[in-house]
Amino acid sequence: IFKGQTITVLVLNGSNKGDISGPLHIWRKEWEEMTGAQLKIAEFPFAELHEKMFLDLITNVGNFDVFMICASEIGELVTGNYIIPIDPFYNDPRFPKWPKDAPPAIQHLHQWDGKWYGVLNDSDGQILYYRKDILTNRQYQDQFKTRYGYDLPVPPKSITQLHDISEFFNGWDWNRNGNNDSGISLPLKVGGQAAFHYLTFSAPFVVLPGDKVDNIHNTYWFDFETMKPLINEPGHVKALEYLIELVQTGPKAQAGWDVAEAWDYFLRGNAVFLFSWGDIGPLVQDPLRSRIKGKLGASIFPGAMEVYNRGQNRFVQLTEPNIIGNTVGCSWHGVISSLSKHPEAAYHLLAFHATERISQWNAQRGWTGVDIGRKNQLLTPWGPLNVEDYIKSGNWNSNDVVEYVTAYMECFNAKTIAPYLRIPGAVEYFNALDIHLSEAISGMISAKHAMDRAATDFEEITDRLGRDDQLKMYRKAMNYER
Repeated sequence: IFKGQTITVLVLNGSNKGDISGPLHIWRKEWEEMTGAQLKIAEFPFAELHEKMFLDLITNVGNFDVFMICASEIGELVTGNYIIPIDPFYNDPRFPKWPKDAPPAIQHLHQWDGKWYGVLNDSDGQILYYRKDILTNRQYQDQFKTRYGYDLPVPPKSITQLHDISEFFNGWDWNRNGNNDSGISLPLKVGGQAAFHYLTFSAPFVVLPGDKVDNIHNTYWFDFETMKPLINEPGHVKALEYLIELVQTGPKAQAGWDVAEAWDYFLRGNAVFLFSWGDIGPLVQDPLRSRIKGKLGASIFPGAMEVYNRGQNRFVQLTEPNIIGNTVGCSWHGVISSLSKHPEAAYHLLAFHATERISQWNAQRGWTGVDIGRKNQLLTPWGPLNVEDYIKSGNWNSNDVVEYVTAYMECFNAKTIAPYLRIPGAVEYFNALDIHLSEAISGMISAKHAMDRAATDFEEITDRLGRDDQLKMYRKAMNYER
């Protein structure tokens, strides 16, 4: 139906068997035979994607029909009229039908001002992974209680418990392989996605739950009246101080690790904890990369026992942890360039990849980078699959798949979800935060000094982009109503 047309996709450089780009390679032949069109895959490193995309758009060249974007980019793309809504295509019988079956928090990332711009693909959020076999070891449980005075919780419900357990297991040979092991494994390298992990960790200290979005409840980034950054307020500073303490319960080498290195340390069995994205569940099943198949535990990320109340200018002490779900990450998905000469063929490609068949196939294989979250990928009673479906398709361990799917259901459907930044300049704000987090975590400056520096950078970015415009976009992105 699209014979002679060529569609070019700008995507993360995962190659023919790697994150996000891999499925495009795997399914290319089938899609080309189905449509008569040709697919070109243009791959670039994470650090170059933003520049390549906007250079193409601003210069009006139009080399790319589809951008596989990080969700943080959508505000800048929509407000610049750089991409087109997909609503007119969705019910057209010429195109593959895909279900809008992601949780509301994930669906929100694909929309702007009530219109759909992205097609469902990846579902990103961070959960806590742990060694279930180690935390349930009776000898270790007894030793922990003797030292800390309470029963070792499996999994930890609070960040304090997470720290205590990680501290207990750090620096000795608990996996009995002849080498000292660690409590936690974290990627702390600048540009290595450490800042994403800070977002997950800090939300329970910063986000005060409530039934509306205002300057006190369900807020994280900026003041809704002034666009003043909140990043250096007490909730954020305390969160960073706690994170610095947690970092001490992992290996010193993690200061230079990116995500892949932190993952591998956990997968090789050398750390009790890791908090990260959905890639981990299926990667644990890979015998070439993992030594912990069948030993996995997973849960929603623990909560804080105190949260900052901006309305009262004080921390509120809690009797139960403040547990906050998240959609931290990119939730990589396709959008269609307004410069595309073949938008219908471009949509057909994205719709084809969003169908249940390919969605399930992607989510059950660790190397695709397409993480679970959509209903069609879940176990009963949340979705149509059973454990045997995972075992047949990806040789999963039954314990691991149940732990994994249950944790993501808890994360994405939590009562309170951490606010996601996707306004113009989101990439710049994020990069500034990344740099100053590293300064504090490395011990160069205090947590407060680091966050003050981040706030100063945030103000400069906001002023340069236009405070009034940024405020208007921020309110819209966060569903804020005065």
